Amino acid sequence: MPTLYGTQGSGSAAVEAALAIAGVEARLVDAASWQESPGLEELKRINPLAQIPTLVLDDGSVLSESAAILIHIGLVHPESGLLASDPRERAQQIRGLVYIAANCYAGIGILDYPDRWYPDPDDAVKKAMQTRGRARLHELWQTFADQFPARPWLSGERIGALDVLAATVSKWSGARQALATSRPQFSELLARIDAEPRVAAVWARHWPRR
Repeated sequence: MPTLYGTQGSGSAAVEAALAIAGVEARLVDAASWQESPGLEELKRINPLAQIPTLVLDDGSVLSESAAILIHIGLVHPESGLLASDPRERAQQIRGLVYIAANCYAGIGILDYPDRWYPDPDDAVKKAMQTRGRARLHELWQTFADQFPARPWLSGERIGALDVLAATVSKWSGARQALATSRPQFSELLARIDAEPRVAAVWARHWPRR
């Protein structure tokens, strides 16, 4: 059984959803770099950056980076439909996964941790970084929505890896609210992904309704 390190409301939700779609059970360990927990020390021993999600495979090897994990699960479990069997379709899915990781996910890191990119920013600098960073993030999501239309899912005829990563990362930094105005059809797609039963069961643990 693989082991997945993550915490509530984090990027590990995308991997949990992909595992659910693939029908793979995993041991879940609560861990995140921003909160102390027994799982954090365990995570640091296998991933010095303490990144989540981190997945330890059945053979004990360590896999990090959300896009890489999702691609791996899709390749190992082709019957899941997480990745397309057609090479041309799969290439575009991988492109989309890397786009989200390199642009949207990375941009959120700047918003959440501006001091990692600008040493000791004062309040004015931090506010400017976050204001422009949030606007840029929303622009990047608009570009994604234009480049990756639903067919009827982002992954094609079946819900797949690209769908769960987009639905997860778009939950942060006001992206959903901005997309509801600027790209309503894409916003409706994200709502459909949220409602897919296997995804909805994972989301209920990560973003419980209050």
